Amino acid sequence: MIGSSASSPAEAAISVSQLNRQVKRLLESGLARLWVEGEISNMAKPASGHVYFSLKDESAQIRAAFFRQRQRGPTHRLKNGDKVLVYGRVSLYEPRGDYQLIVEQVEPAGEGALKREFDVLKKKLAAEGLFDADRKQPLPALPMRIGVVTSPSGAAVRDVLTVLGRRFPAVPVIIYPSAVQGAAAPAELKQALATAVERDECDVLILCRGGGSLEDLWAFNDESLARAIAASPIPVVSAVGHEVDFTIADFVADVRAPTPSGAAELVVPDAADWLRAVGTLAARLTRLSGRIVEERAQSLDWLSRRLLRASPAGHVARQAERLAALTGRLAAATRQRLLGTRARVATARAELLRLSPALAVERLERRLGELRSRLVLANEQQRDRLSHRLELAMRGLNAVSPLATLDRGYAIVLDGAGRAVTRAGDLKPGDEIRARLSKGSIVAKVSKVNPGGHSGDSDDD
Repeated sequence: MIGSSASSPAEAAISVSQLNRQVKRLLESGLARLWVEGEISNMAKPASGHVYFSLKDESAQIRAAFFRQRQRGPTHRLKNGDKVLVYGRVSLYEPRGDYQLIVEQVEPAGEGALKREFDVLKKKLAAEGLFDADRKQPLPALPMRIGVVTSPSGAAVRDVLTVLGRRFPAVPVIIYPSAVQGAAAPAELKQALATAVERDECDVLILCRGGGSLEDLWAFNDESLARAIAASPIPVVSAVGHEVDFTIADFVADVRAPTPSGAAELVVPDAADWLRAVGTLAARLTRLSGRIVEERAQSLDWLSRRLLRASPAGHVARQAERLAALTGRLAAATRQRLLGTRARVATARAELLRLSPALAVERLERRLGELRSRLVLANEQQRDRLSHRLELAMRGLNAVSPLATLDRGYAIVLDGAGRAVTRAGDLKPGDEIRARLSKGSIVAKVSKVNPGGHSGDSDDD
């Protein structure tokens, strides 16, 4: 009402900024952080490192912002069309009044389902006692033969063989081949394990594969495979993925190793340590034998003195001869035992030298050189392709550039505020204009305006 300042709309009104600020506070305080499932679309990744996209379902969508400081892993795998689970909070971007989701975590929708399935199976088998420590079998101190259940062409088997060859090359290894990824992998792994148990030719089994995503390692979360591992009479070492990866096979196995290489270090001792132990035992045996001889000699001396006091000298002489014979036999036996031990140590040392990994290292170095050459060639080819694409793009850009149009005799007309003039009706006689040409510019004043379109009137400036 006129004259009533208290109810004046101008005084009662709030600014747009104030309105957006109040709406933002209501959204952020009224909704807790939550998980939202949807499909990524309209993704943008500016140079700032932030990721902006829309999260949509069949009938609605919401804008989302995934700021760089919240990102805990590579975001280059995110792309339009991905089904994802997004965790974050609802907010409002005040400058534009956009309602949006501030993202704190992103997971593939399928992987989230797999994790839930993993947790259900883990609880089930744990309740049945398959993870209990009292059912775990100890590993042999020195296995006579080692079995490896894995893909024969993967990096994991090479890592295992390299470590076994370095630590104790005299122990033979049997590979039980199986797929370690894909739909057929659980059945093949179970069959390979059953073959190893049936043949009963190994003292310990290593079940292994290299690292990968949750989907890559999913074969080792199969329930039937887990039960086969738990039922194996041969101790099983599970070494699946990297140290941070855990599978159901890790929990039911007798021992879990962080990596395939770590499993190889667990199942065999270091040969050098064993050689040192043999040497130590030989020295102890020598000292013990000498001590026994000394004790027996002292006892014999004491008995001899008693005999000298209680029996004829001939009896004493016979006892002395017998003592000398026994001493000689003991010394000979000790020497023979030491010679045998030294021969076995020499044989083991020769076998270690024969199985030295130097040749394998040399082959790997040659392979590394070849791969480096291929990498250099691939980089050069990629650079040439990118240079050619850049040249084509520059040509296309020049073809549509406004400057190219100016080179053909056209001009850009700007008004006094520097804005481009596209309609004659935006000017009036007396206005100052500037025309930009291909080379330089001119300043003129409008003497006549023809807003109706083209005109051949020579009086127009």
